[in-house]
Amino acid sequence: MKIDRRTLLAGMGAALAAPALAQEWPARTVTVIVPYTAGGTTDLFGRIFAQAMQDKYGKPFVVENRAGAGGTVGAGAAAKAAPDGYTLLVGTVATQAAAPFVYKKLPYDADKDFAPVSLFATLPNMLVVTPKMPVKTFKEFIDHVKANDGKLSFGSSGYGSSNHITSEVLTKLTGAKITHVPFKSSGDIMNALAGGHVDLAFDNITLAWPQSQGGQVRAIAVTTKDRSPTAPDVPAMSETFPGFDIGSWHGLYAPAGTPQPILDKLAADVKEIFSSESVKKKLFDIGAVANPMSPTEFVTFGKAEQDKYRTIIKDIGLQPM
Repeated sequence: MKIDRRTLLAGMGAALAAPALAQEWPARTVTVIVPYTAGGTTDLFGRIFAQAMQDKYGKPFVVENRAGAGGTVGAGAAAKAAPDGYTLLVGTVATQAAAPFVYKKLPYDADKDFAPVSLFATLPNMLVVTPKMPVKTFKEFIDHVKANDGKLSFGSSGYGSSNHITSEVLTKLTGAKITHVPFKSSGDIMNALAGGHVDLAFDNITLAWPQSQGGQVRAIAVTTKDRSPTAPDVPAMSETFPGFDIGSWHGLYAPAGTPQPILDKLAADVKEIFSSESVKKKLFDIGAVANPMSPTEFVTFGKAEQDKYRTIIKDIGLQPM
């Protein structure tokens, strides 16, 4: 195959320009899209990242909350952004792993439209109930659910969210019908639980545990295979249902086509931020575990999570909407 001189020079120019592009980035404001409302767990991770990056580079890193449709509205906006490193997404297990099997039509392709950068952290969901429910242990909870088949309700942050999927798994394990009540945000769920307007919910430990400590809700169990070091007295559901392990995670994505040197630079920054003792301590206090990865490792992680949720969603019979 003959390559003309102009094509060869163009290729050489692009190869030489890529490292320079990474060195110059960021030269202006970077938008970090959080596909959920302010004040939630995803927002927390986005702001930790954005503030650290702004402090490092002296350029604005602006968190933009674009909630809706279980996070898919914000993820869709990020997918359509220019692939230049100036729009980033805080993706979650819901937007990147579960959504492809929950929605018939998405405003993005989770595999083709994003360049995975790095995982931020992993964390369990926590089962919490309204203080009005007469249970204190997980066994008492299961007995109560079975005895009140069709009478109870669970809150979630939207169809296909991790807390919705986990609740549907619970209904299958108990054989009891529990009515789904979707809310716009985790804060709304906690308010509804505190007021007794819904009976139970699964939510990220970062929000559920402080609410439990304050007495607004009651913590019953965590959803990962092991107990959380942050709440060691709260049992893991796997102690009753062996193999039960449905956690949550958050990570950084860029639009597909973003230059690799910028992705590598971002991944190095995430590793620096989430490996710092101050951030690891902050995450531990709220029940999360920092786990930064290289882009290649994050791709492998994401594919495994998609396989996991494909199986879970099929098993519980959740119909794509």
